[in-house]
Amino acid sequence: MPEASTIHHDVQMLSAGVRLEGIVSIPSTANGIVLFVHGSGSSRYSPRNQYVAEILQEAGLITLLFDLLTPEEEQIDLRTRHLRFDVHFLARRTAGVLEWLDLQPYAHDLKTGLFGSSTGAAAALIAATELPEKVSAVVSRGGRPDLAQESLPEVQAPTLLIVGSHDKAVLELNEKALAQMKKDSEKKLIIVPGASHLFEEPGTLEKVAGLARDWFQVHLNTVDVR
Repeated sequence: MPEASTIHHDVQMLSAGVRLEGIVSIPSTANGIVLFVHGSGSSRYSPRNQYVAEILQEAGLITLLFDLLTPEEEQIDLRTRHLRFDVHFLARRTAGVLEWLDLQPYAHDLKTGLFGSSTGAAAALIAATELPEKVSAVVSRGGRPDLAQESLPEVQAPTLLIVGSHDKAVLELNEKALAQMKKDSEKKLIIVPGASHLFEEPGTLEKVAGLARDWFQVHLNTVDVR
């Protein structure tokens, strides 16, 4: 569980002309910020992302879980399923939230990372290329970086791709995406043994959380690097 002094706030963010709902969690000592860019059909209430966020909060990282779609758009997407795969649309929303963060007092002088899952990982990578000065690290959990194919050679932020060993199709896509990124960029693919796409197997999501924590601690210049 996050330390007792972590403060949680419901927030509304103006991004690309719409208001998005989010939850920001601020530890007593904040050393960086991580935005969660969720994937297909998910929301700020994703139990997997909330668990990872708690681990990051324990490490002194502010977390922001937010909905990429408005309630009305979510209802449309439940029927059409097209918005969740429109990664450029989701990237614009993510970029808008990054710009909103610039105006928040608690974000002053702190570096920001993006934690993306499923299609959200592609949106995170595209946003990182569009606003390279605002994104210092990216972590992908079971992501689809291949959907950001055109942006992959332009990614500057240190990027960690985490895939389950049983998620064969996604693993192959991640391997190809890794090869498309700059040779001199800091990039890494870690395969979690025994894990499927959603990391539901015992201990696998804990592994993901620890890997993400360590990556962000190094690249957001936080204290207590493990």
